[in-house]
Amino acid sequence: MDVTGHTRVGGPAGADRRPRKTVSIRDVAQAAGVSYQTVSRVINKHPNVRGETRERVEAAISALGFRRNASAFALASGVTRTVTVLTSNTTLYGYAATLQGVEEEARAAGYSLGVKVLTPEEDLDRTVSSAVADGGGLMVIGFDRLGVAALGRVPLDVPCAAVVEAPPHGRTPPRPAVWADDREAARAATAYLLELGHSTVHYVAIPASGDGRRREGPRAQGWRTALEAAGVTPPDLRGGKGWDVRAGYDEGRGLADDPGVTAVLCGNDDLALGVLRALHHAGRAVPADVSVIGFDDAPHSGFLTPSLTTVRMDFQGLGRDAFGLLRGQLESGCRPPAATFAGTELIVRESTARVERQAFG
Repeated sequence: MDVTGHTRVGGPAGADRRPRKTVSIRDVAQAAGVSYQTVSRVINKHPNVRGETRERVEAAISALGFRRNASAFALASGVTRTVTVLTSNTTLYGYAATLQGVEEEARAAGYSLGVKVLTPEEDLDRTVSSAVADGGGLMVIGFDRLGVAALGRVPLDVPCAAVVEAPPHGRTPPRPAVWADDREAARAATAYLLELGHSTVHYVAIPASGDGRRREGPRAQGWRTALEAAGVTPPDLRGGKGWDVRAGYDEGRGLADDPGVTAVLCGNDDLALGVLRALHHAGRAVPADVSVIGFDDAPHSGFLTPSLTTVRMDFQGLGRDAFGLLRGQLESGCRPPAATFAGTELIVRESTARVERQAFG
C-alpha cells in the first residue's frame, strides 16, 4: 500500500523506479556493431554510409530510444547549433510572425533558439555583446531603428543574418538579409485606390527604420511614387510615431474631420483598425465615404466589420529564409550572398470601393 497519497505510475509495486541511464552515441554504436563516427554520419544524413549499415544504425537508435544531445553534437562537430534573435518587439504581428518562422526552421534543423529584446533604455552595445557571448549565430529583426542599429553593431566575424525593410534602391544591408518589396506593394496599393476613382490617397505611416536623413520608410516611398506617377501632389504624410491601434485612431480623427479624405492607406493593420474606429465615431462610413487599406494581413484583418483590404506579407517565410542564410554561415563557414524575398499580395476585401458607389453630400 502506498501511504504517501500518490498514485503509483510506470509499473507494479516494487518495480525499479531509478532514472534510466541516458543512451549515448557509443551505446548505439555498440548495439549496431559500428564505430561512433559511423553513427554520427547516419544521424547527420551523411551520404557516405552503406544502406545496410544505415538501416542497422537506425534500428539501434529506435530500439534504444536515442536522442541527440545538441550540446554534445556542437562539441563533436564544431558547429554551435544555437541562434539568438535580437528584436525590439515580440507582440506586433510582423515581428511575432517573423520570429515564428525563424523558430520553426531552427527547430526543424536541430537548433536551439533564444530571444533578446532590445529596449531604448538598455545599452545596445551591451545587449549585442551579451548575445555574441552566448555563441552560435545572431538573427536580427530590423523593422525599426533599434533593430537596424543593433544590426550595425554585430561584429563582422560573428555569423549573422537579418530580416529588414526593403533597403533604398542601390543599397544593401550590412549583413546577409531578406526583405519583402513593401515599397512596390505600397505603390500597387495606392495605384489600386486611384484606379477606383479616388483623386488622392492619404497615408498613415509606421515609424521609419532609417536615421534622421531617411525619414520615410519604403511603404511611404511607394505611396509617394504612385501618386507622383499619376500627377497627384501627395498630401502631408501622417503618423510615423507609433505602430498600434491608438496611434491609428489619433491620426484617424484628423482624417475623419476632413470631408476631402476619401481614401487612406495605412502602414500596418493595427493603424488601419484605429482609423476605421475613428471614421466610425465621426459618422464616416467605410467604404461608402472612405476606402481604407491596411498592410501585413494580420489574422484579425479578415474578421473586422467591414473586413479589411490589406497587403499580405509572408513574415513567416521571411523568417525561414533568413534562418537559411544564417545556417549557411554556421555550417559552411562562408557568407552567402544577400537575398531578397518578394512575397506580397493585395488582398481585396470590404473596406474599399469605387468612387461611383460612395455617397457624397
